[in-house]
Amino acid sequence: MKAVVIPVTPFAQNCTLIWCEKTMKGAVVDPGGDVDHIVKAIEEQGVEVDRILVTHGHIDHAGGVAELADRLGVPIEGPHEEDRFLVDGLADQGSRFGFADARAFTPQRWLQDGDEVSFGEETMGVRHCPGHTPGHVIFFDAAAKVALVGDVLFQGSIGRTDLPGGDHDTLLRSIREQLWPLGDDITFVSGHGPLSTFGQERQSNPFVADRLFAS
Repeated sequence: MKAVVIPVTPFAQNCTLIWCEKTMKGAVVDPGGDVDHIVKAIEEQGVEVDRILVTHGHIDHAGGVAELADRLGVPIEGPHEEDRFLVDGLADQGSRFGFADARAFTPQRWLQDGDEVSFGEETMGVRHCPGHTPGHVIFFDAAAKVALVGDVLFQGSIGRTDLPGGDHDTLLRSIREQLWPLGDDITFVSGHGPLSTFGQERQSNPFVADRLFAS
């Protein structure tokens, strides 16, 4: 599997283009906006995008989903249905944060914990990781040792929990029970900022380092 991170919107959100090297079929994860920029990156890589994947319903991750799906003629998968209220309210979110073209969408599939998503000959697992939002999901490829975690975890930080539907204790539990078991050697792409590994965050993250939970 190959991946290219495409920062979009004034929030510098990490939209990610992922694809199967053998078939050149791929997916766009979290097209938050700047759709022309995303389409240009797709064309530059020569990828045939056959689906859009969404980790959660916040405007900087989902604001460009409807437009990109229309332009590419592809289905949308995700997030978990617990984020329906955020997806349905994307136009309102857009008016508050300056995303004039943002609009709601209905995914072809709301994702559940344990689901799989595929493109070309690649398959990624889905885990439900609430806390930042109630319906946040992450995507992981055990063979490639890569996870796309949206706003659950960042290098040296964790997602906000002061927004509607957020819960701090739930987020910590999602990280420890859903991310850490995937392995310390997993490299993750977060919704903002640089890449890191789960092992590094278990050692040094001031919110979820293992030492903070030692009995």
